[in-house]
Amino acid sequence: MRLSLLALVAAGFAAAAHAAPPAQTADGTLVGPNGMSLYTFDKDAAGSGKSACNGPCATNWPPLAAAADAKPEGDWTVITRDDGSKQWAYKGKPVYYWAKDQKPGDRTGDGFNKVWQLARP
Repeated sequence: MRLSLLALVAAGFAAAAHAAPPAQTADGTLVGPNGMSLYTFDKDAAGSGKSACNGPCATNWPPLAAAADAKPEGDWTVITRDDGSKQWAYKGKPVYYWAKDQKPGDRTGDGFNKVWQLARP
């Protein structure tokens, strides 16, 4: 009986941890688990399930990675990238970090080449 209760409690903690959104809101923008700003790319078609930022683009704009077994949560969905990895999308738009942001609160990628925007809730 004790083992069953322990298993139920552990399962509850696992479910609660899994239910956490992949990003948070800070100062009106979305930030990843590391506190760094997240961005959207105007060339990504919302709801397409695809990212238009691959190869060298993804080196400069690293995707917000999702675990292989990640499940959609509210406004968050999971897309499969060209390389087979998983990425989080918010309201159908894949989200990315900017490699040149140095610390939480940096927003240096906003408006970059007029196609990168801060991700907003």
